[in-house]
Parts: sequence; structure tokens; C-alpha cells
Amino acid sequence: MAWVRCTVRHVKIDGGLPIGSTTAGDHAKFGTGAIADAARRIEEAGYAGAWTAETSRDPFLPLMVAAEHTERIELGTSIAVAFARNPMLLANLGNDLQHYSGGRFILGLGTQIRPHITKRFSMEWSRPAARMREMVMAIRAIWDCWNNDTPLAFRGEFYRHTLMIPFFNPGPNRYGTPKVFLAAVGPRMSEVAGEVCDGLICHGFSTERYLREVTIPAVQRGLATAGRSMDDLEIVGPGMVATGDTDESMARSIAATRQQIAFYASTPAYRPVLDVHGWGDLQADLNRMSKQGEWKAMADLIDDDILYTFAVVGEPSSIASGYLERYGDCVDRLSLYTPGGGDSDDLWAPIVAELSA
Repeated sequence: MAWVRCTVRHVKIDGGLPIGSTTAGDHAKFGTGAIADAARRIEEAGYAGAWTAETSRDPFLPLMVAAEHTERIELGTSIAVAFARNPMLLANLGNDLQHYSGGRFILGLGTQIRPHITKRFSMEWSRPAARMREMVMAIRAIWDCWNNDTPLAFRGEFYRHTLMIPFFNPGPNRYGTPKVFLAAVGPRMSEVAGEVCDGLICHGFSTERYLREVTIPAVQRGLATAGRSMDDLEIVGPGMVATGDTDESMARSIAATRQQIAFYASTPAYRPVLDVHGWGDLQADLNRMSKQGEWKAMADLIDDDILYTFAVVGEPSSIASGYLERYGDCVDRLSLYTPGGGDSDDLWAPIVAELSA
């Protein structure tokens, strides 16, 4: 049986910080002023944190703006692509944002998949779990050098950091080192999170059963290796939601959620989640359709059983209780993930309040 903290509990709710658009005409909507306004709204609405994602924009730069215009909420990347960078770059970014935010930064990392690392970023890919473990350890070694004047002597299989002179040493950070969270789907990466990280970010393409039967046991193995307990780690739960305040918006949200589930399910790396439910063959069908460009038709393969397993679906008044019933005893925080774009703040405010009360 998977570890649980208590019967049912409330969780920290994080908001997504809009940082850009893939539509050229929308550039003006995502300037520094818009980022500042969004960060203030997230804080005023009672969220615990604000996250950026590395998609079509850099995830770090907007957090500088958010740090300047907020005082309480944590600010993090969910996620920044780790293997597109090296430990020294990530250590510098993390250290600076921890300083400028007054100790509120979370360095959230993820691997991406091999084609993106090798073909989009032109970087090396090999043994991702082992490489990620070493990357986090190297980052911590660099921070230890800066904060405690420890000689920099990290020698690993993938990374070597052995030179630090005073000119390039920022010195101790008055706010300490940032938390490091790691996004994981497979058990090996979940073990790495348990061993060397402060938090685990569950992929949106996760289910309650997969979390309890695969992810948490793997995290526990990693924690045991490091001599730590579950109290030393935060779990960011999967937060896929389909809801709406009108019949039209509900239908739009459900359709978009089916489409998003189909997209994720077409990825070979995510098949183990489907296998837990006996839906593994679906991955091959969806992958074939994706290669043929049949993106819209893929959603037709996501029936109600699959939809309701991956997402909390219902009227707005049922979302908070539905989520807590499913995950409230085993996650610490979540970002509500609404593929359909959601509705007004008036719809989400009571949901956030009930989840985090």
C-alpha cells in the first residue's frame, strides 16, 4: 500500500504564469507589464505559487518580473529543460532568482524527450535518470562552493566542475539555496527525485492508480537510499481538470481534455501509465495516427472511462471535493491544468479557496 499522510487534507494551489504566445500578433499581450499584472493577480487570489513552463519562451526571465511585483508566493519553473543546459548555468540562474525573489524560488527541472534534446537543442542524451541525478548533485556542489567556501571538485560521469575563482564566485546567498523539484513519469526518475530533490512534479498524464502503485513507491525507494522520509519531499500532484460554468464551456473543456490526453498517450515514453490500466495498445494506435497527422481524430479514441480516469470532470462545485477525494491524502500541492483554457476568475476562485483552505 502506498504511503499516505492522512485521510483527506487540503493542498497548496499554484497558478500558471502566462509568459508568451505562439501567435505573432499576441506579442503585446505578454510584455513585462502583463507578466507583473498576472503575478499580482495570482498572489492576490490566494495561490501558494506561480509557475512558468518552458514551451515557446524562456521560463526564467519572467520570474524576475514576477519576483519584483510579488511578496509572498513561491516562484518556480515547471519545468525548465535541464538537459538543454549544464549544471553551472542552472546553478547561476537558481542562485540569482533565489536572491532576487527573497528566497522564494523553486528550480523545477525536467528531461524533455530525446528527439528534442538532440535535434532541437543539439545537446547530448544518454541514460536520463543517471544524468539527471548527477546534474542535481553537481548543482548542489556548486551552491555548496559558493555558500560554504567548499572547494569545487565535482567529478562525475557526465559533468565535471573543478574550477571556481573569486571573480566568478557570487558568495553566500543570504536566502540559502533554492528548492529543486524534478518532473518524473517513470519509476527510475521518480527514485531520483526521492534521492536528491526537494519535490516531485507529477506529469499531467498521471492517474491516481499510477501515482499510488508506481510513483510513490519509487519515490520511497529513492528516499530510503538517501536516508530521508516522505516528510522531506513535496509532491506536486497531477491536476488535469475539465469543467465549465455553461454547457458550452463544459463541452469545450471536455473536448480539449480528450485531445490533450490523446496527445500525451501517443508518446511511447508514457505508455507505462496506460499499461497500469490495461490500455497499452491504445498508445500504438495513437502514435500511428499522430504520424499521419490525424490529431483531431485521435481524441475520438479517448472514451469516458479514460477521460474520467485522467481528469477530474464535473460542475465547478464538484471539482475541489473530487480532487481531494482522489489525491488529498498523498499530494502537497498542484497546479490546476485545464486544457480547454478554463473560464473566468469567478469560476476558479471558489475552487482554489476550497482546495487550499
